[in-house]
This record gives sequence, C-alpha cells and structure tokens, in this order.
Amino acid sequence: MRVVALPSPTEREKTQWYFQRYVAHLPATGEMVLFDRSWYNRAGVERFISFCNEEEYREFLRSCPEFERMLISSGIILMKYWFSVSNEEQEHHFQAPLKNPTKYWKLSPIDLKARAHLVEYSTAKDEMFKYTDIKQAPWFVVNADDKRRARLNCIHHLLSMIPYEDLTPEPIELPPSQ
Repeated sequence: MRVVALPSPTEREKTQWYFQRYVAHLPATGEMVLFDRSWYNRAGVERFISFCNEEEYREFLRSCPEFERMLISSGIILMKYWFSVSNEEQEHHFQAPLKNPTKYWKLSPIDLKARAHLVEYSTAKDEMFKYTDIKQAPWFVVNADDKRRARLNCIHHLLSMIPYEDLTPEPIELPPSQ
C-alpha cells in the first residue's frame, strides 16, 4: 500500500494528456494506492485558480468517466471518497492559524485564494458528482468534521468493499520434544 500525492505539474506534464501523470502511479495486482488529491483537482481547485481553462474542465467531465471505466475493466478496484466538511468546520480551519502564530504555515496562498471561492467549490462539487458518480465507481461521502472518525470510517468502509482471502496460517502444532 502506498499514498500518492502529486505535486504541481511540471511544464512538460502540463503538455501531456491530463490523466497521464496518474497512470504511472496506478497499482499492479495485489497493490493498493491511495491518491491524496487525485485527478479530481481538475473539477475543483484547478478551475478556480486558473490552472485549467473552461474547455479543459469540460473535457475532464466528459472523459473522466471513460477513463475510470477503462481502469475498472482492466481489473482495478476504484473507490472514490469525498470528505465533506461543514461550513463551520471550514471557518474553524481558516481561523485557527490566526489565533496561533505557530500554525500560520497551515494556511497556504492557495488556501487563502480558495476561501473566496467556497460557494463556487460547493457548486463545482455538485456538478462533478453529476458527471462522475457512475454505477461502476460511485462516490462515497464521508462526514469529515471529526478528522479521526472520518479516517476510521473511511478505512472501515474501504476494507469492507475489497474482497480478500484470509491468509492467516493454521496454528502450528509442535511435536513433543525428545
């Protein structure tokens, strides 16, 4: 199991097929990959901070379900989780660092820019769900106001959805010693 959190694309990656940078990190048989900030950034953040234009955004909404169906038909189990945070918790996220200078680093320039777009993000999420909540790979929404519970609930759900074979070895019976 590994976690992949891709940085901003390089100049070369910006010229590639959008999903290309993710394909290299997809799992092989027996592996599990958790994408922290997946290709869905295109339908949310990228659109509002000028990382993509309207045409690229529309192409994402059109091609993403096709891409995901290809992954699934190749044997990849695709689980999509949306960690939903209330407006109150979002506001707490923005206010907490202001009250404690040791937490200033928690607010990036992108976070500050994002604060001005919270309503648009919510609308964009609804639009994204409309296009990408497909039968083969539905979205699962996790209440994330309590981060610890959200993580545990997500892990529990994920493990309940993945078929596995119990490989616990049989107990060993030692023969009597001479």
